[in-house]
Amino acid sequence: MTIKRYVADYTLHHATPPWQRRLLWLAGVLSLVFAAIGVVLPGLPTTPFVLLAAGCFVRASPRAHAWLLRSHTFGPLIREWEQHRSIPRRVKRFALLTMLLTGAVSLGFLAGQAWLQLAVLGGMSLGGVMVWRLPTRHE
Repeated sequence: MTIKRYVADYTLHHATPPWQRRLLWLAGVLSLVFAAIGVVLPGLPTTPFVLLAAGCFVRASPRAHAWLLRSHTFGPLIREWEQHRSIPRRVKRFALLTMLLTGAVSLGFLAGQAWLQLAVLGGMSLGGVMVWRLPTRHE
């Protein structure tokens, strides 16, 4: 993390009242939990939750934000978002395709359990809309 970046994060952090920082930190942690669940649960998108966590941590905890930026898995995506306010087209395609494929497999495994199939379908729909609405950068 560059000094300029750290100073900007530090300024944002201290411009936020302590009670808001605690709430934002909690929201960031919950977003990361949902992102982790989204890695294994079909239909739940990971990308929007990681971006939400990064946005919460910018104001709540510069240390947690820096930790996310250093992450080999999420760091490049967050840096891309912070620089361009968009995600690469290939990332969006990959996210949508994996949600579709894992959701379809789950629907097959849940044959005969209509309410679970409906829940998976609802999650896939909501996740697809969330990812689809993210701005796309043409590489």
